[in-house]
Amino acid sequence: MKKRPGLASMLAIYRRELLSYVTTPTAYVFVAVFLFAIGLFTFQVGGFFDARRAELSAFFAFHPWIFMVFLPAVAMRLWSEEARSGAIELLLTLPAPTWSLVLGKFLAAWTVAAVALLLTIPLWITVNVLGNADNAAIFTGYLASLLMAGAYLAIGSMMSALTPAQVVAFVLAVLVAFVLTALGLPLVSDFFSGVVGGPAAEAISRFSLLHHFDAAQRGVVEFRSVFYFVSLIALCLGLNALAVDARRGG
Repeated sequence: MKKRPGLASMLAIYRRELLSYVTTPTAYVFVAVFLFAIGLFTFQVGGFFDARRAELSAFFAFHPWIFMVFLPAVAMRLWSEEARSGAIELLLTLPAPTWSLVLGKFLAAWTVAAVALLLTIPLWITVNVLGNADNAAIFTGYLASLLMAGAYLAIGSMMSALTPAQVVAFVLAVLVAFVLTALGLPLVSDFFSGVVGGPAAEAISRFSLLHHFDAAQRGVVEFRSVFYFVSLIALCLGLNALAVDARRGG
């Protein structure tokens, strides 16, 4: 069966980008530091064993804050490195639609994040050994965590397309990710409640990644949360494509 040109281009970019991750220290450092950090926060800060419950709430609770920092670091090189090395000029002359380039790079980074999450599966097995775990709730937590990781990566990819400086892309992505995360904190909601009123503050908090991830942690799969994560990814990748198109047109 003959592949469509756009799909074939996307798969070629995906393989190229994934290969660049596995042949450089970036992916290994991210996975190692992520596993160390999530273990530290889960066991030392979250008191996993002290809770004496067969659940992973102490594990999932720190995902937004760890992802907020680590995933922009994974995504910052997606376009900035191409621009810095000059390889982007060659990339943009390829007869491939922009969406295939953007999606191929994004999916490669998302695969790295998915592998990092998969390596935490032994923790899921452990809670099943310790007691009667709610596996449906844990599965929902993993699914939401993967979607949230995609959102943080899409933000990072978008910022990477705006500047050839990886550090600038990283800082901008962390800043945007922090705002979209912190909007769901009770402290921030209380502040907005005092300024614009309760209903408006509640509406503002719904723009937060934290708000939608918290619902999933309770084992509740809400369509609006899935829609939020998918929409945020699509919006950021759309803006990413516009930035690449602007460079292509220039």
